[in-house]
Parts: sequence; C-alpha cells; structure tokens
Amino acid sequence: MLLIAPAATLPAAATGVESRLDSMQYLNEVVVERRSTSRDAVIPAQSLGGKKLESLSALSVADAIRYFSGAQIKDYGGVGGIKSIDIRSMGTNHVGVFYDGLQLGNAQNGQIDLGKFSLDNIEEISMYNGQKSNIFQPAKDFGAAGTIYLRTRRPRFAEGRRTHVKLTMRTGSFGLANPSLLVEQKLSESVTANVSAEYTYATGRYRFRYRKVFSADGTLAWDTTATRHNGDIHSLRVEAGLFGRLDGGNWNLKAYYYDSDKGIPGAIVNNVWKNSQRQWDRNFFVQGHMQKLVGERYRFQANVKYAHDYMRYLNPDTTLMYIDNRFWQKELYVATAHNYAIIPDVWDANLSADYQWNSLNATLRDFAHPTRHTAWAALATAAQLGRLKLQASLLGTFVSDRAQAVAATGESRRRNASRHEWTPAAFVSYSAVASEHNVLNLRAFAKRSFRMPTFNDLYYTDLGNASLRPEKVNQYDLGLQYIFASGNNGALFHGLNLSADGYYNHVTDKIIAVPKGNGQYRWMMMNLGQVRIWGADITAQANFRLPGEVYVDAQLTYTYQLARDFSDPTDVADEAGTYKGQIAYIPRHSGSAVLHGAWRSVDLNYSFIYVGERYDNSSNIRANYVQPWYTHDLSAGYSLRLGTVKLKAQVEVNNLLNQQYEVIRNYPMPGRNYKLTLSMEM
Repeated sequence: MLLIAPAATLPAAATGVESRLDSMQYLNEVVVERRSTSRDAVIPAQSLGGKKLESLSALSVADAIRYFSGAQIKDYGGVGGIKSIDIRSMGTNHVGVFYDGLQLGNAQNGQIDLGKFSLDNIEEISMYNGQKSNIFQPAKDFGAAGTIYLRTRRPRFAEGRRTHVKLTMRTGSFGLANPSLLVEQKLSESVTANVSAEYTYATGRYRFRYRKVFSADGTLAWDTTATRHNGDIHSLRVEAGLFGRLDGGNWNLKAYYYDSDKGIPGAIVNNVWKNSQRQWDRNFFVQGHMQKLVGERYRFQANVKYAHDYMRYLNPDTTLMYIDNRFWQKELYVATAHNYAIIPDVWDANLSADYQWNSLNATLRDFAHPTRHTAWAALATAAQLGRLKLQASLLGTFVSDRAQAVAATGESRRRNASRHEWTPAAFVSYSAVASEHNVLNLRAFAKRSFRMPTFNDLYYTDLGNASLRPEKVNQYDLGLQYIFASGNNGALFHGLNLSADGYYNHVTDKIIAVPKGNGQYRWMMMNLGQVRIWGADITAQANFRLPGEVYVDAQLTYTYQLARDFSDPTDVADEAGTYKGQIAYIPRHSGSAVLHGAWRSVDLNYSFIYVGERYDNSSNIRANYVQPWYTHDLSAGYSLRLGTVKLKAQVEVNNLLNQQYEVIRNYPMPGRNYKLTLSMEM
C-alpha cells in the first residue's frame, strides 16, 4: 500500500501524469489514483480528508484546521463557542471560507463561525495561501488572501446497490448527544441524491481552574476551581443535495439549513462566574453549480446562490445593559467562468464575472439598513513550460453601498458610496528535480488583496464610520517542497513530503476601533492600523509499512510568526506602548504533531498541538501576557463488517494531561474530556 500525505503530488516521470492520495486506503496491493496532467497545483494546498480526517479528535471544522501550519483558531470554549480562523496573521476578515465551491458570506461582520460546521458530512478540508491554484473558478475566488475549502461527501454506492445509509451517534463530556443520519440514493445512472441531518445537544458545563496573579509584583491573587455555565447548545443541521452528470460535465444542487439556540458563557472577569446572554441563529442557503466541456478547448461553469440568515442576541442582565437585538441578512450571488485552452496542455486562459447583492436589517435604534452591490471581473492565465508552471490573475472589484437611517426625530439620512479596486497576483513553480521517485519543487508568489469594511464597520449605530477605506494586504511567499516515493511495495519506508515556506505580509489601512471623544464607552472605527508580518511554515509528512500489516503515517507542522503593529510610531512613550509590538493573540512559535496507525480493523491516533506565549494586546507588557498551552489527544477505533453492514466504534480522550488553558483571555477551555462515537453503514 502506498500512502502519501494529502495534496502531495508524486513523481511519475514514466507516464507524465500526477498521482495523489487524499487519505489512507487499506488495500492489499498498491493503488494509485491517476489524474491528468495539471497546471493547477502551482501552490499546493494543505488538506485533510478520508481516514485521516475521521481519526482526528475533532468535532467541528475548526478543530481540524488547528493542524494546518500558519492557521490560528480563536476559540471561546465549549461545544457551541464561537470559533474563527486567522491565516498568517492577516485577520479573520481576509479568509474566504468556501462550502462546496461557493463562498460562505457574512456581510454584517465578515467572520464565519467554523464551530457551526460539523465534520459529520465533510469529506475534505483544504487550505490555500494566496488563492486556490486553479484559474477555472469564479472571480470572487481570486479575492481572498487565504482560503478554506470545505467539500461535503458525494454519494457513493457499493456495486449493485442503489441506496446507502449511515447512522452515527456521538456522546461524551459536557452532556454531549449528537445523532446524525445520512441517506444516499441513486435515482438513475446519471443522477444521485443525498440527505444529511444532525442534531447536537450539550450542557456545556465543565470544571476549570482559575488562577490570577497580580502583574505588578507577581503575587498570587487567587487560585480556585469553578464550573463553566451558560455554555449549552441545541442545534439542528439539515442538508439535501442532487448530483448529476452531463456529457462532458456535471451539475449539483444543494440546500442547507442550520438552527441553533445557545448560551454565551462570557468572560470570567470582576469575579463574575455566570452569564446569561444567549444567541439564536437560523442560516439557510440554496446553491447550484454546473460545468461543461464544449468541444476540445472551451470549458464553462456557472454558479448561483441565495442565502438568508437570522440572528438574535439577548442580554437580559439589566445591571449592564438590557439588549435584545435581531438581525436579518440576505444574499444573492451569480457567477460564470469561461476557460479556453489556447495551447492544449500548455497554456490556458480564463475569464470570470460575478455579481452579489447583500442586505442587512436590524432592530437597532437609528439603523442604516444597508444594501451592497458587488461585481467582480477576473482575467487569469496559466502555462506549463516543461518544468516551469506559471499563473497570473488580475481581479477588478466594484462595490456600491446604499444606506438610509431614520433618526428618532424622523430625520432621514442617506449614504451612498462606491469603491473599486484592482488586485493582481502572480504564482510560479519550478521542478528542480523530477525523477521517478524524487521531486523537488521551488515556488513563489506575490499577491495584492483587500477586504471591504463590513456593515458593522460602516453603519453600526454610534460606532460605524461610513468613510472607511478598504483594508489592504500585500503578500510575498518563497517556498520549496520535496517529495519521495519509494515505489517498492515491500519497503518499510514508503513516502516523505517536506514543505517549507517563508513569507512577508504587509497590512495597511487596517480597520480598528479608537476612542470617540471623552466617553469611555464611545468608540469609532478608523483606518489607522498597519501590521507587518514575517513568518515561516514547515510541514513534514511520512508514511511507513511495518511488519504484520501495520500502516503508520506521521505529520509535523511548525509555524514562526513575527507579526508587529506599526500603526502609531508615537506610541512608545512608556512601557505600555504598542509600536512594533506583537499583535494580539499571535504566538511566535506554534506547531502540531499527528501520528496515525492502522492494523486490519483497528485505528489508533495521537495528536499534539502547541501554541506559544502571546499577548492579548499589541502592548507587550506583563499585564497582557498570555501563557503558552498544549494538548495531547488520543483516539482508537475498531471496524467490523457483518455482510453488507459496517459497524464502527471510536473512543477519544482529549486534553489527556488535563491542562488548564485559555485561547482567549478569561475564556477558560475544557480540561480532560471524552467522546464515544458509534456508527453503522449499510
């Protein structure tokens, strides 16, 4: 059996094609999935899929992404806690999250809560720096500084069968009850369908240790244990999809619904241990995709999506401020992409055009009720000249905002604003070595991108600033990848994939909140920030076949980041200054390790995550210091087949050493916890 880490491209000099295995495959002989020659993977992705994704101690998409180098997860704790991603310190709003090829949107605050997305129906997670290395895509896909692609399961059937059913039940710590159902049906030889449903309940209660030290002299203020409250969640996810094949193409339709009611446990500050805030979410979208090859050189794809999101936030605590706000978002998106092979297998060109409409309504006083019209146009090209691969793109983004606020006096204020930006990108890869068993690729890219101010940034009552400029990023990357594949089925050492990248990112016109006047609780959004980021990502993956049909694969990642705040050169008058300080919650050193083994029907997995010391503010003083943390997780699974029925049980122990830690200050994370998963497929 040959196993290579996800997204690794193996040398195949004799045939001139690339090979790739996305996950562990337990077969008695060597099986390699063949793909046609591709000019797309100039900058390869980090990917998790198949058996490797199943074996990780992860409940949500955010839990799995922690194992990618260069990614930081902001986690507020618990099963239902908000979890967002930051790639290479550029900020959450610069990350595009795509669900089956179409981007998830949040025009209100620009952040996607990855904790909402369970792994139950996810087949593969991929992360790209810069952009996806495929020019045949919608124009919007060229816009983000970093991207996450979530690919859901496609229907598959055993020979001679037309129906596939999978039942799963998870239970464990925090009162977790998480049943799910997947039904797949073959409607015809060219059309299949599936329905996936999942319910999650958890009390969210867990014990934690809270320790406070005075920053002035380091003396202990208190050291106690308590129980985390108000972290309960009730959520329901339902998805349905249709998948079809065309002559020279394919199409799919998907409908998605998510409904949750959860508590917000809040920060542990001022000796307050309980909070009563709650949040309700209802997210719905329907989307379609179609692509087709016309003739021998022209490919066409079309995408369409409609989304409707509702969110209610309640703070019943009148000692602070009673708040009961409701928000409604709507989104309509259409896109087309046209790819033409100028010289087949050598030079392609692509032209894409997208349009999106967003609106936001709320119950806030004097709310602006904004709408946004956005158009994207992208021209991209890709070429392969022997061992040299090239890609370049130019994206034009055209935005028009309209808002109308009605004050308590009855006065109406209208705000209209238009913006446009041109953002180029260039990628290059060269195979310095390309033999049958060894490949050495050198790569580099430069890209300019930006993110529009969100509706909250621009129009939130008493906070927004309608004059904000887009936040811009310049990215530069230089890296290499070495791949070894033994080609000997009896060899102990089967494969190695080493990857290293050095990068520099420069964020300008960063949108930050600054005090407004003399009021302690009055703030305004401004373009005052500037961040410079120097970093390195290193990944090593290896796989082995030991005697006795034992298969082992291992992965190590390391990230170094020096992300410094250059916003205000005058802010160095005392030790509390922020100029050139490491920005909030970005560790200089972080990494992970995963060791996975399989023997016949048994799977074992060990994972380790380390996040170094950080500060909760760009003022890198002792009072803002946040300690490093690490966790050890273990899981074991056993599969059993009874005729056409496959049974599997998996048990997990997370945070094995019961470390007490915080990802975000004053939001304690769970200690040692357990999970049991039982599944049946037929």
